Amino acid sequence: MECYHIPVLLAESLELLDIQPDGTYVDLTFGGGGHSAAILDRLSTRGRLYGFDQDSEARGNAPDDPRFRFVEGNFRFMRGLLRAAGVTQVDGVLADLGVSSHHFDATERGFSFRGDAPLDMRMNRGRKLTAAHVVNTYEPARLIAILRDYGELEGPHRIAGRIVEARRSAPIQTTFELIETVRPLVPKSDENRWLSKLFQALRIEVNGEMEALRMALEQSLRVLRPEGRLVVISYHSLEDRLVKNFMKTGNFEGEVRKDFYGRAETPFKLVTRKAMAPTADEVTQNPRSRSAKLRAAAKWSE
Repeated sequence: MECYHIPVLLAESLELLDIQPDGTYVDLTFGGGGHSAAILDRLSTRGRLYGFDQDSEARGNAPDDPRFRFVEGNFRFMRGLLRAAGVTQVDGVLADLGVSSHHFDATERGFSFRGDAPLDMRMNRGRKLTAAHVVNTYEPARLIAILRDYGELEGPHRIAGRIVEARRSAPIQTTFELIETVRPLVPKSDENRWLSKLFQALRIEVNGEMEALRMALEQSLRVLRPEGRLVVISYHSLEDRLVKNFMKTGNFEGEVRKDFYGRAETPFKLVTRKAMAPTADEVTQNPRSRSAKLRAAAKWSE
């Protein structure tokens, strides 16, 4: 199996997953298969692992292993796809929400600002919505919200304004055309980080990543056995906030709800009180891990 994605926080996530040799586990973001390969190393012949990925290209990395099953589909449909495979409960769910290095390196997919390519950014090429559609058809207010919320960019009004002005003359079809459109606003001292945020905002919108994450987190509660582990690696403050709130309170608003006796009601007990970050050595070896945050929780026994 070729691993085209360096697994982030690998040792830490495996420890938090608390793998039982005969257990059943889910890797919601199979990608290059790095985390999955490490999980399989800890499973017995009776253990099972289901690897999800909506990108059909990831199937080429699936190991030839009777304990493993590749599930082609968005993890927002986790529960239904597991049920279709005859699985109703699992011992652990792992999600690494980072974009595979393969997607950044495959410039023709349009995920990276380092090469000229069509503005695509679809993880699942069967989807209709592309980054070009977002850039060329979205109303200014919606563009502003995406740039502000998903990219956390300063001056989203100015960025959206330049895009709207440019597309009046001709559609913005490629990554380089988009970069040239916003070039006057790109800070020369922080160009790469700024462009990364711009492309991140569009990618999150194109793939519906926030809604998919909400759905997957909610479904994790339905499929995890009591004491089962939920382990999530996030890279964006909005993602991390959703994960943190859900693990702490069972809802995305972070509202602590209490029972009749005033005791806090939450479906999880926290395994990590604070988010874990990669070590300096890991960031040096894999710069794409620098913004990673790892959280874990265990489902309360019933």
